[in-house]
Amino acid sequence: MRNRHTSGPDELIQGVLAGQRRALARAISIVEDQGSLRPRLLKELYPEGHQAYICGITGPPGAGKSTLAERVAQSELDGDESLRVGVVAVDPTSPFTGGALLGDRIRMTGLAVHPRAFIRSMATRGSRGGLARAAREVAVIMGAAGSGRVFMETVGVGQVELDVAEAADTTVVVLVPESGDGIQAMKAGLMEIGDVFVINKADRQGAEGLRVEVEQVLHMRAEADWSPPVLKTVASTGEGTEEVLDALASHRQWLAESGEGDRRRRHRTFSYVKEIVQETLSRHLWEQGAYQEHLDRRLADILAGQVDPFAVAEEILSASGMLATMEGDRG
Repeated sequence: MRNRHTSGPDELIQGVLAGQRRALARAISIVEDQGSLRPRLLKELYPEGHQAYICGITGPPGAGKSTLAERVAQSELDGDESLRVGVVAVDPTSPFTGGALLGDRIRMTGLAVHPRAFIRSMATRGSRGGLARAAREVAVIMGAAGSGRVFMETVGVGQVELDVAEAADTTVVVLVPESGDGIQAMKAGLMEIGDVFVINKADRQGAEGLRVEVEQVLHMRAEADWSPPVLKTVASTGEGTEEVLDALASHRQWLAESGEGDRRRRHRTFSYVKEIVQETLSRHLWEQGAYQEHLDRRLADILAGQVDPFAVAEEILSASGMLATMEGDRG
C-alpha cells in the first residue's frame, strides 16, 4: 500500500471526492500552505465543491461561537443521516509555530469524533480581519468531499465580519449581554452584514435588553426583502438551537427564491478570480530575479528623494512588458 504522503495528485483528488478523511486533511494542508499542488487540486475539485452552503459565524471573543456552531452542526447531522458537515475554525496564530492554536477543535470535542463531520483549525497568519486567506478554498475542498454544509467560524477580531460576509452565504452574528455597550459602535460593520443575530448566554442579565437594542439598530438598516431575526440562545445547554436552525433554513430558502444567493455567489466568484489573477501576476513578476535586483538598486534613489516609488514601479512594469500592454488597452 502506498504511503499517503507519497500518493500522486490523481489519487489525492479521488480520495477527496470519495470523502476519505486522510485525503481531505492532506489536501487542506496543501491549500493552506500554498503547496505546489494547490492550483491542480482546486482546478479539479472546484466544480464539485463550490456549491456547498457556507454559514459564517462571527462576533466578539467570548460570545460562545464555537459552542453554538457545534450545537447547530450536530443538530443538522441528527436531522439528516445523509448530510456531511465541515467546520473551518479560524484561530489566532501561535507566536511560536505560526500555526493555529487549535482552541476550537478542543472545544468541539463531540463534533470532532462524528463520522460525518470534519473540523479544521486554521491560523489567521495576520490576514486582515482574522479570516485566513485560504479559508474559502478549504470550504471548497470540504464541499468536494461531500460536505453539504460548511460552517466558517472566526476569531471575531478586527474587521473579520467583512471577511466572513464575503465568504459566506449566510452570516450569523453572535453577541452576549455584555456586548450591549458596544452596539452603537458596531453599526458601521458588524450590524450591517448579519443575516441572523443570536444573543447567546441569554440566561444572563441584560439579554432581553440587548435583543431589543439590536432590533432597534436593525430597523435603521436600508430596507430589504430579508429582515434579520434576533434570537436568544443558551448554547451550553442547547436552548434556542432549533430556532437558529429554522432561521438558517428560512434564509437559505430566501436566498434561492429571491435570487440573492446567485448574486452573492457571482460577487464572491468575481472577487476570487481577481485574487487569482493578481496572485499569479505578482508571483510571475517577482520570480524574475532581474526585477527584484532593479528594485534593490533603486531603493537608495527613492530614499534619497531622487525618484519616487511610482516611477520605479513603472520602470519594473515597463521592463516586464505589462505597462505597454496596459497603455495599449487604454488606447
